[in-house]
Amino acid sequence: MATTKTTKTTKTTKTAKATNAVKAVRKVKAAVPAQAAFVRPMTREDVTDLIYAAKVSKGIKWADVADQLMLSKEWTTAACLGQMTLTRPQAALVGKIFGLPAQAVALLQVVPYKGSLPTVVPTDPLIYRWYEIVSVYGSTIKELIHEEFGDGIMSAIDFSMDIAREPDPKGDRVHVVLSGKFLPYKTY
Repeated sequence: MATTKTTKTTKTTKTAKATNAVKAVRKVKAAVPAQAAFVRPMTREDVTDLIYAAKVSKGIKWADVADQLMLSKEWTTAACLGQMTLTRPQAALVGKIFGLPAQAVALLQVVPYKGSLPTVVPTDPLIYRWYEIVSVYGSTIKELIHEEFGDGIMSAIDFSMDIAREPDPKGDRVHVVLSGKFLPYKTY
């Protein structure tokens, strides 16, 4: 009889201890507010993902966003994809268009880390064609620019771009114009 009573007491004690441990964990969890728990901060890449998701779900066109910002569709697209810095009014408008939270609007105003390719050699077929163009024609472009302007570079900062559809009976063509200020190397 004594053994049965001891076993019951031991089981009751273990059950009570387990219940108390669960209660203690619950108290600790309740005492730590959700804000104090580690949460990964939003990044500029997250903002780009939010913009792109809203663009797709709402059927928004880059040209329409550019019209509202009164900027080119090329610059606007680059900004929305995380490659340009927006002013406060521009960021607020982009936030309104895409339904972004305040933190995302703030990040649109931060100078981004430029260069959007995830790999050295692009794997996306369209972007790869640009890589191929530079691989095949890069030395020709360099030679012709140097012959015309001298030793220097074409700016990608003082720069504009225009992309348009060019109708052609054999199939529409992509017409791209890149215009960058020539910056000669200085001697010193």
